[in-house]
Amino acid sequence: MTVMPRALLQVVQISFFNDPASRTPEELLQAWPSLVDVAEAACHAGVSVSVVQTSAHSEHLQRNGVHYYFLPFGAAVPEIRKSAALGELLRQLAPDVLHVHGLGFLNDIESLAVIAPAVPIVVQDHASRAPRSWRRASWRRALGNVAGITFCALQQAQPFITAGLVNPRTRLYAIPESTSRFTPGDQREARRVCQVSGDPAVLWVGHLNANKDPMTVLDGISDAARVLPRLQLYCCFGVAPLLRAVEARIIADPLLRERVHLLGRVPHDTVEQLMRAADVFVLGSHHEGSGYSLIEALACGLAPVVTDIPSFRALTGAGAIGKLWPCNDSRALATILPSIAWRSGTAMRATVRAHFERELSFAAVGRKLAAMYQDLRDGDGSGTVERMLPRDHRAPRGVRN
Repeated sequence: MTVMPRALLQVVQISFFNDPASRTPEELLQAWPSLVDVAEAACHAGVSVSVVQTSAHSEHLQRNGVHYYFLPFGAAVPEIRKSAALGELLRQLAPDVLHVHGLGFLNDIESLAVIAPAVPIVVQDHASRAPRSWRRASWRRALGNVAGITFCALQQAQPFITAGLVNPRTRLYAIPESTSRFTPGDQREARRVCQVSGDPAVLWVGHLNANKDPMTVLDGISDAARVLPRLQLYCCFGVAPLLRAVEARIIADPLLRERVHLLGRVPHDTVEQLMRAADVFVLGSHHEGSGYSLIEALACGLAPVVTDIPSFRALTGAGAIGKLWPCNDSRALATILPSIAWRSGTAMRATVRAHFERELSFAAVGRKLAAMYQDLRDGDGSGTVERMLPRDHRAPRGVRN
């Protein structure tokens, strides 16, 4: 196994999630674009990045300056300490920082601290929830080994702080969960290709489940259609436990019957074309670790009308672009939609894309990751986490943006 030469600042990003389908490394890099995007973003910022992924296969790939190592460890073997290959690989790579994807890999984080005791560990949240009280001791013990935790929004750390899971010396960072390769395009051409119409054309990209709350969105669309008679809603979705309820709601409402188009699962490149074709992006989520489809919409310059939750506030600059509306409040959605629809156009798309470039692009995410890695490598551990009140959106001491 070839190991890359030593660099000024070297980071190893580790994923303990074991692919249940046992796909090949090439297939995984295609299926999990965020694994690649986060690594390449940091690499483009001047960090030497290696990705270590638990896998049923053993393989080393190199792409765009990033080295990918696939080997059995974590859930792929009975105990991480028995994975001599991982320990040997980390000794050869000699990382300055270990970046672990996911907060919930408790045993793996503890074992990693044993394998590389002198290397600071940062864990990245991917929509984790604070555990029930009976599991908190194991979480507290595992997270006690980490030097930093990164969330999409600082407010997402609050449940973990309240539960006493965050060591007072642990540093918190607010960094987007990923970025997107989508780009703006010609709206007229995209509408022709996708056969999209409407004034406005509203796009939904998300599962049809209780958390995404399509029923509230449909209620809001129905009310908004009284003011926007040419409104059309296009829905892309994968998992759809509420599909029958959604279909019944549409059939029962004449204001929705001719306006809502259930597209189902579509290819990823078609999602990009739909985002170029639409005027407004809508979601009704109650909770999100980040919001990949929202990030993609912003990359296309599509104005967001999304719920006022921590991750969406962070991704939209607290509503600086588009509009935020309260969860479960269809009337608020119906009121906001016309105000955005009447302003949508070339100027707004340029404003949204400019925000994406500043905050969410490969360059922006890479700069934030590089600054975090540098802070962790050079930190003396004296940073403290100020206990945040739920109403307090200010960055606490020890929190890096």
